[in-house]
Amino acid sequence: MDATTARPSPAVVAAPASRWLPAALAGVAGCLLLVVATSPPAVAGLPPFLDTPIDNGSGGPANLRDWLFLLAPVIATALGLALLRWWPYLLAAAALMAVPGVVMEWNFTAAYPWALALLPPAGYALAIVALLACAQGLTRTAIGWGACIAALTLGSRLVGAAMTDGVGWLLSSHRPAAWHSALIGVSLAGLVPAAWIHRRGDPAAASPAGKRSWQRARLVVAGTLAASLSIPLSFLTTQSLANLLGVTWSALDRHAFAQTAVIGAITLVTVTLLAALAGLWPLAGAMTAAVAQMAVIAPAILTVTALGYNDPLRWLVPLAGAALGAAVAGSRLRVPLAATLAILAAMALFIAYGATTGDPEKLADQRIVIPSVLILVLSASAAGAVIGAAAPALAIRGALPAVVGPLAGTLAVGGLQTIQVTYLRDGEPEPSILSPASHLTTSGILMLVAGASIGGLGFAQLLAARRAERKHAEQIRREAAAAERDRLGRSIHDGVLQVLALVQRQGSELGAEGSELAALAGEQEVALRGLLAGAANTDPGAAEDLRGLVQALAAPDVEVATPAQAVELPSGIAAEVVAAVRAALDNVRKHAGADARAWILLEDEQDGVRVTVRDDGVGFPPERPGEAAAAGRLGIAQSMRGRIADCGGTTTIESRPGEGTEVEFWIPRARQARR
Repeated sequence: MDATTARPSPAVVAAPASRWLPAALAGVAGCLLLVVATSPPAVAGLPPFLDTPIDNGSGGPANLRDWLFLLAPVIATALGLALLRWWPYLLAAAALMAVPGVVMEWNFTAAYPWALALLPPAGYALAIVALLACAQGLTRTAIGWGACIAALTLGSRLVGAAMTDGVGWLLSSHRPAAWHSALIGVSLAGLVPAAWIHRRGDPAAASPAGKRSWQRARLVVAGTLAASLSIPLSFLTTQSLANLLGVTWSALDRHAFAQTAVIGAITLVTVTLLAALAGLWPLAGAMTAAVAQMAVIAPAILTVTALGYNDPLRWLVPLAGAALGAAVAGSRLRVPLAATLAILAAMALFIAYGATTGDPEKLADQRIVIPSVLILVLSASAAGAVIGAAAPALAIRGALPAVVGPLAGTLAVGGLQTIQVTYLRDGEPEPSILSPASHLTTSGILMLVAGASIGGLGFAQLLAARRAERKHAEQIRREAAAAERDRLGRSIHDGVLQVLALVQRQGSELGAEGSELAALAGEQEVALRGLLAGAANTDPGAAEDLRGLVQALAAPDVEVATPAQAVELPSGIAAEVVAAVRAALDNVRKHAGADARAWILLEDEQDGVRVTVRDDGVGFPPERPGEAAAAGRLGIAQSMRGRIADCGGTTTIESRPGEGTEVEFWIPRARQARR
């Protein structure tokens, strides 16, 4: 695993094991809780993680007990998202909430208060959020381990779904009370070091890098609303859906899968809007994680059924898939490897569908081992790796617990409900519990979508990291330039400025030439002080009005004309333009003649800025600038043409002997926007 910082920075900082090892152990311990939560002893049908919750025609909760059963997971999710920094204690609370279920396993015939039945589902929801908070905190110190734990949130639930044997989850006669008790005990012991290290909370798990509190709050709200979506949907009866669709009750009642698909579509639209309100990264991450979960369900149902009577393969195979997915997520090449695994899993599903002549149930009916092992390992590892690869991009924005938890989970349920409308044979729904497994091609397509999604998310994260690196490098450059300006400013202030001030004060004592020298020294002192002040306080990317900088060049022999409206340029470009104009004025004073005057015209045009410097001096032949450059005198080439060319502009010089000189600088707007 690579122990690096999760923030996009050009520097890679290794963290000591003492900082991340307790959290990593606690994350593994939390995964054991998910194994317990998804392998109950008595299930009429599929294990809960492989089943798709459907609540059609119930008309909503009938009494307080029904309301509490719906609200318990929602409240647990809300508390978990609001208290992410206390994730070790949240995991401990989730472990304690699983205890009543284990007590019932030990004494199945004992009286069992219904209120205690609220705790296991609430603990399951709390464990997922807390475990993802652990992964989010780990990405700040050991990004590989953070991605690994995020991948195991899916893999551990697949292991739990396969822990009970074929007799157990088909005929409800198996009681793994001893296993569950041991797993809960181990998980509580594994939480102790992390609870001690983070006894005052884990700020890295709760504080998104560079985010404000309201941005964190919207993740909490979006996740809570997604988790509570089942409550209003439970009020959708068959009649209300029929009224909504404009069909008769009997027509809709004859097509139960259509009802399920409508509810799934409502779920998809609602949760997608919630994820979009949370931000673009949560939206992309939620869709990627949801597609990965959707893609793995049907292959898992098929292969767990095929291996249900084959002990210990029934739980070793999903464990191997979970371990492979976590290892890929923990590597530095997590994104390309996750996409590759998704493609391989899709190929295996397509081949299995074709090899069984469109009837994959043969694998379960005939208990064919080797193809089932390959399908389950590839599917489980691909889905886990995709989620783990998405984790770092979400964790640095504080979005991992909300996105991969309630948002992605609810999206996956809505998606599964929607695609069930396609599980038909001869136009009728298939009654078999393996009906999703009969449509492996759908899961294969979803696997390809998951691979493409993680590739796109990884590419977007790469671009964001590169942009952050450029900003960081630019900040370092600006700080270094400011420090250099300060150093040069001190040297100039202690030397050049004092000399100019001395010449200005005492030059008049030397006669007419001394007075002229004193006046020139005074002008240069003012200009130099202004240049230093502007250089020290200017941000190269900030907008600046070019008029003031050009007007500061006015002198008795220099007239300046500027527009009435502001002429804004990035301050870095404005400084280069003024430096080029100043170089043109220096040439006027040196070469145009003692009595020459100069005029500066600033024009703000639609597609650029034009600055013209004209004098009435002696002029020069048109070929002289080229001759000067060939002779090594680069004043015009560097001070004027070079500066303007760096700004994306052009310099035009026109002169004839006895007719003065005109220098025109042109800076286009498009270049300014790019800079």
